[in-house]
Amino acid sequence: MGAGHDHGGQALRAGEKHRSRLWWAAGLLAGFMAVETVAALLTGSLALLSDAGHMFTDVLGIAMALAAIHAAGRAGSDSRRTFGLYRLEVLAALANALLLTGVAIFVLVEAAQRFTDPPDVPAGTMLVVAIGGLVANLVAFALLRSGAQESLNVRGAYLEVVGDLLGSAGVIIAAVVIAVTGWSYADPIIAVGVAVMILPRTFALGRSAVRILVQAAPKHLDMTRVRDRLAAVPGVSDVHDLHVWTLTSGMEVASAHLSLEPAAELGAVLATAREVLHDDFDIDHATLQVEPVGAGGSSCTPSW
Repeated sequence: MGAGHDHGGQALRAGEKHRSRLWWAAGLLAGFMAVETVAALLTGSLALLSDAGHMFTDVLGIAMALAAIHAAGRAGSDSRRTFGLYRLEVLAALANALLLTGVAIFVLVEAAQRFTDPPDVPAGTMLVVAIGGLVANLVAFALLRSGAQESLNVRGAYLEVVGDLLGSAGVIIAAVVIAVTGWSYADPIIAVGVAVMILPRTFALGRSAVRILVQAAPKHLDMTRVRDRLAAVPGVSDVHDLHVWTLTSGMEVASAHLSLEPAAELGAVLATAREVLHDDFDIDHATLQVEPVGAGGSSCTPSW
């Protein structure tokens, strides 16, 4: 006998709450990305070009997040894709991580070539554009900060904006050094610094996305405690085949087999088990199968 608890069609995806902020951040960064790209081409600054490239991935990442949020919002009305569209947000985050890695590698290769003969870069133009980039990223940072705690994709965009903040600050430093000393190596050195700074955050974002895609148990959940709490429900004698995984940001899913005592009341057991999962672990979607004592298989509790 089985029972499902499906809040999937009603659940508010974490990223959806921040849709308008994502739109504002995307528009702001896209506008300044164009300015920074033109300035980089006119001045020959690799530091500006790397920052523009990073800003491009910001815009593209936010666009993918918005597309994923839109698609996920339609998931409940599509009987042929009951779960699949929720994963688009995670796939977009993984694609974003790959794009960032590509940008970092490009900048490192280009910088290595420039160390032999760094071009002269007009420091004044470089400084003005870098300050503008810093301001744009500060505004985007403020827009995305709250959503970064709730949505994987918003977090990806937020981390990129943090990288851009540091990158813009680095470009300002390079422009000041070139203006004061004429030392042209400051430009490729800062470009390398921006590229190296991108990689650790990129790997962290990609690792989080992969954990979701392979259906690993959420890192913040103690699976032993989940099993013990379900086993403590009145009328439950054993819990086995327990699985918990993340479907998309802010949406954990669970399934389990509950062996019932002979006198247990089915409806009361299921209602209490669902309340435990919701109240103690914020799990709103659970499929629970109940069976008589001795009918279940071996215990299997994921520990990823």
